[in-house]
Amino acid sequence: MVGKLRCVVVSVDGSEESMNALRWALQNLNLRSQGEDSETGNFVILHAQPPLTIAAGLSPASIPFGGPSNVEVPAFTAAIEAHQKRITEAIMDHALKICSEKNVPVKTRVIVGDPKEVICDVTDKLQADLLVMGCRNVGAIKRMFLGSVSNYCINHVQCPVMVVKEAV
Repeated sequence: MVGKLRCVVVSVDGSEESMNALRWALQNLNLRSQGEDSETGNFVILHAQPPLTIAAGLSPASIPFGGPSNVEVPAFTAAIEAHQKRITEAIMDHALKICSEKNVPVKTRVIVGDPKEVICDVTDKLQADLLVMGCRNVGAIKRMFLGSVSNYCINHVQCPVMVVKEAV
């Protein structure tokens, strides 16, 4: 990009497409340096961790498979939370490894919530100059039922969005 950017948010979800988007951003974008402005530019690596109910596919506070809905199963909830934490750590470790290979310092954010809404919310709150994300190219039927996170963000975030579709 021609101008020097103050804040670039790169959304990663563990897919190779999102990591390719991170690689693209690190290779192609220029951030403001300390001498140019009082505020140094930065990359923010954002991972939107789905809420427990999305990850479990049901309400984790109730007994699964037809049990009473008012009885909590803390072990079930704790197991899902621990599993999500391991997944998030692996995703962020992989993203930080890519950044260290390029010798680029970054900030990281992990937010729990519906990915499409969280990505837009954080990007807007940071007043980002650009949102970079990958595109999985799911089929039309799957996209009709699940929706497209990148398409939602393109239509709802306040800054420009770069969707990286191919390997870098």
